[in-house]
Amino acid sequence: MEEMEEELKCPVCGSFYREPIILPCSHNLCQACARNILVQTPDSESPQSRRASGSAVSDYDYLDLDKMSLYSEADSGYGSYGGFASAPTTPCQKSPNGVRVFPPAAPPPPAALAPPPPPRNACLTCPQCHRSLVLDERGLRGFPRNRLLEGVIDRYQQGRAAALRCQLCEKAPKEAAVMCEQCDVFYCDPCRLRCHPPRGPLAKHRLVPPAQGRVSRRLSPRKISTCTDHELENHSMYCVQCKSPVCYQCLEEGKHSSHEVKALGAMWKLHKSQLSQALNGLSDRAKEAKEFLVQLRNMVQQIQENSVEFEACLVAQCDALIDALNRRKAQLLSRVNKEHEHKLKVVRDQISHCTVKLRQTTGLMEYCLEVIKENDPSGFLQISDALIRRVHLTEDQWGKGTLTPRMTTDFDLNLDNAPLLQSIHQLDFVQMKVSSPVPAPPILQLEECCTHNNSATLSWKQPPLSTVQVEGYILELDDGNGGQFREVYVGKETMCTVDGLHFNSTYSARVKAFNKSGVSPYSKTLVLQTSEDTQSEEQTLPFPVPLERSQLRRMSPFSSTLNLQPSFSGRSYFELRSSAHQLSLHSSLQSLNSAGELSTSGLPCLLVFDIKKMVAVAWFSFDPSSAHADIIFSNDNLTVTCNSYDDRVVLGKTGFSKGLHYWELSIDRYDNHPDPAFGVARIDVLKDAMLGKDDKAWAMYVDNNRSWFMHNNSHTNRTEGGITKGATVGVLLDLTRRTLTFSINEDQQGPVAFENLEGLFFPAVSLNRNVQVTLHTGLPVPEFYASRSAMP
Repeated sequence: MEEMEEELKCPVCGSFYREPIILPCSHNLCQACARNILVQTPDSESPQSRRASGSAVSDYDYLDLDKMSLYSEADSGYGSYGGFASAPTTPCQKSPNGVRVFPPAAPPPPAALAPPPPPRNACLTCPQCHRSLVLDERGLRGFPRNRLLEGVIDRYQQGRAAALRCQLCEKAPKEAAVMCEQCDVFYCDPCRLRCHPPRGPLAKHRLVPPAQGRVSRRLSPRKISTCTDHELENHSMYCVQCKSPVCYQCLEEGKHSSHEVKALGAMWKLHKSQLSQALNGLSDRAKEAKEFLVQLRNMVQQIQENSVEFEACLVAQCDALIDALNRRKAQLLSRVNKEHEHKLKVVRDQISHCTVKLRQTTGLMEYCLEVIKENDPSGFLQISDALIRRVHLTEDQWGKGTLTPRMTTDFDLNLDNAPLLQSIHQLDFVQMKVSSPVPAPPILQLEECCTHNNSATLSWKQPPLSTVQVEGYILELDDGNGGQFREVYVGKETMCTVDGLHFNSTYSARVKAFNKSGVSPYSKTLVLQTSEDTQSEEQTLPFPVPLERSQLRRMSPFSSTLNLQPSFSGRSYFELRSSAHQLSLHSSLQSLNSAGELSTSGLPCLLVFDIKKMVAVAWFSFDPSSAHADIIFSNDNLTVTCNSYDDRVVLGKTGFSKGLHYWELSIDRYDNHPDPAFGVARIDVLKDAMLGKDDKAWAMYVDNNRSWFMHNNSHTNRTEGGITKGATVGVLLDLTRRTLTFSINEDQQGPVAFENLEGLFFPAVSLNRNVQVTLHTGLPVPEFYASRSAMP
């Protein structure tokens, strides 16, 4: 039960929920806490008023809101709660449990001293997911009360209460012996004989043990939930489209006339059944996790035993070689001890990680079981969808290789003592294990592949569950006429741009991986179509547009063929076909009008983008697979810090070989004046040293007072001006001009940092445990660079 406690505490006050309300994002807040974090905004600042007034609001603004992951009404599953707004600019504070919240707005000036204030809207930001909501005229009354959560909290608190005490003792209450069901009072033995004698009318009262009395108190009649719009009406039906209980008056008013409405009791039983089925699968995962922890703990003991045995054998062999082996023996023992410590560290880290996940899973299970015990169908249905999603998500997290040991108990070392004494200086360990298998075929990343004019960019990756080491990749293209394939790239990179292709030609591409054991099978074939003419503008759209990128991922897995065809010069039209079901998806990015806006008519979500703002926009995150092991990731791999005092390097997931790209990093934490470094790097840059120490990185490192540019351990251009907590560092990579420029708080920092850059570059950061940064991508070119580019 203790693991469930965090589920029952408010993220603002850190205490158990009091009068909790349910937000559209499925999170809960105390009603008083929600009132405290309301922020007042003028009507002119709300999205509704801006649209009503006809003020110019670019569609790119709404694209920004989408990138900030703000829910729309369709996303939330709730209707008529008002419009969403961007996060307010009020300085944020921190609640007792570390969640950032916004303070209440300042009180208005007295009426006698100031004119009447303009109409204002109340904006509420969820402290857990940071999604913002503009309240309608009902205010907080528009959110349903989570009575089911209140019942779970009551039972939890009663279950943790200390031994029941007598309610009639005058000084130090003694432990209660009985409870009278009629009087509803707990008595100790002396007080029962004095105040509740077993005679007269009191003889008919029923006395029960204290524990049974506490249970009978708990079993109070079920609270009937009433409609938020009609407080005198009880919920009696359930709207499937709105996913909320409704009353008969709501139906009579026609609010749900075109919606599917079902009986409340039937939907209650259906959702309870779905949650119970989901819990069965999660329970099996928890059982496997417990067995897995036992296995890991046994591995620790076995590693210890194997280490002792291996060291003894090694010492015996080295002593047999007398003095000639003494100097070498110390080195060999050192290697064994390092292997020993490495194995223990990996297994213990996995034990710690698995223990935390199991505790979270157990807490969620206990909370769900308590929710199932509730008899309030309305309250249950208000949170059942969110709980079912959480249960499935938690179960999926257990299924991604988390229950597989990351380390074996064997020591892959064997000492060969056959060589002669004159060869002792060449003595070394011999691998005991057989060579690794050949790699699996790579997977083409369809959302990263594109054509532009007579060049093609291809991107690929290893299968997610593959553990086989890969030494490199071989990319092959045919001649554009269906002829034989030829190698166009061999190396470790996972992205390649091929230039100099024929215009108006169709090329087939494939890739394979290799290591010491051999070569993998080919990937699926990718078919690309180059542009029809050579007169294309330099400003091109990213492929695909982010809105379509999420749709493509949901459509996976795709068939073995992807056709890329430009609908006009500089643009790619793509078609995806599923050979198994004869399905097709067409991206109808059809026309570019005279105002420079891209029309996306025919898509599920109708948006119009400004091409100037879409130029060189890329969305990416940090890459855990290539980062140093000391790097700590959070916030969907957008926020990083480090658990070491030494500098560690982390790269972005996306590499760039052409175009203009800009991203920013906000400083979330900055302690003891460290020197984080920001810039770009090759894929094989050193990960355990400051960025710029080798010739594979180009960076700016900065403290609280000044900055320097660094490449190949050469420091140049010291510039005044540093960073603090809350500062923003910008990185602008212009591969058209082959330059790299930096900014701090939107002002250029120093001159152009580096020139003559060629090749494939990945965004990179180096930091230690005193720094935490968050990555912001998909940004337009900053003002200082745009104005400079506009100059003749």
